[in-house]
Amino acid sequence: MSNWTDGLRVEVLGDEIVVILPATSYGITYYKPANSPQLLAKDFRSKVDSRAPITYSDFLARAWQVANTKARELGWID
Repeated sequence: MSNWTDGLRVEVLGDEIVVILPATSYGITYYKPANSPQLLAKDFRSKVDSRAPITYSDFLARAWQVANTKARELGWID
């Protein structure tokens, strides 16, 4: 399952939400621990990519937003 939002690709892989910016090295994986009311990040790449049309910090902010939207759609969070 995937969709495109602001150029970001969002994929649900089992109990994880993966957000990437295609054609760059930017990517991050989110998951929701059983005892947590929110998503947590893991497996993120922090290398700056000069090919990217946005900064890494902008990517992280947008990725957090789209991951939370997807988690709400899936009923993982309120």
